[in-house]
Amino acid sequence: MIAPCRQRDDARMQLIFKRALDIGVSLTALVMLLPLMAVVALLIRLDSPGPALFTQVRWGKDCRKIRVYKFRSMRTDLGDTTGVAQTIKDDPRITRVGAVIRKTNIDELPQLLNVLKGDMSLVGPRCHAIGMLAAGIPYEDLVSDYHRRHSVRPGMTGLAQMRGLRGPTDRPGKARARIACDLHYIDNFSILLDLRIMFGTVLVELRGGKGF
Repeated sequence: MIAPCRQRDDARMQLIFKRALDIGVSLTALVMLLPLMAVVALLIRLDSPGPALFTQVRWGKDCRKIRVYKFRSMRTDLGDTTGVAQTIKDDPRITRVGAVIRKTNIDELPQLLNVLKGDMSLVGPRCHAIGMLAAGIPYEDLVSDYHRRHSVRPGMTGLAQMRGLRGPTDRPGKARARIACDLHYIDNFSILLDLRIMFGTVLVELRGGKGF
């Protein structure tokens, strides 16, 4: 049996490695993707009036509210700044460029800044908007221990996304399955699991992922 102090030391080292991985990967990705992000920002500005980036308040670690960065994919006059209203098929709020960057998840790239700042991690439960609904029901009412998913930093991707549980949560069962994945990740966290999720997410996207 591993002594409790040894377990705590191992967990502490895992978290240190996780943060080092977050900093290294996010910084490298931001440098490498800067030309692409600049082009995307220009296309967004040319496609519709408004800024290229927008921010949204979401749940962070320990239920702290954080401001998350994204490329704007909706019209400024119709967009939902709260993030509560989920997108639907042929959503009139989404711009032409927005439809492309959402399908390819390019709209999420600015969240690398959140990872670098320490608000988010590369891997963790997906960052939810405050008051987010699932099948028209607040997550807090749908899942009793919902907020336990906020005991860690939210991630750009997570176990639920790697398993294909993505897109609008129009059914309670699908929403509960996502939260179950989040809690399973928290209970079984390791650097190896993070790496597996990162590579698994890339494979899902290469096979035609449809966005988070």
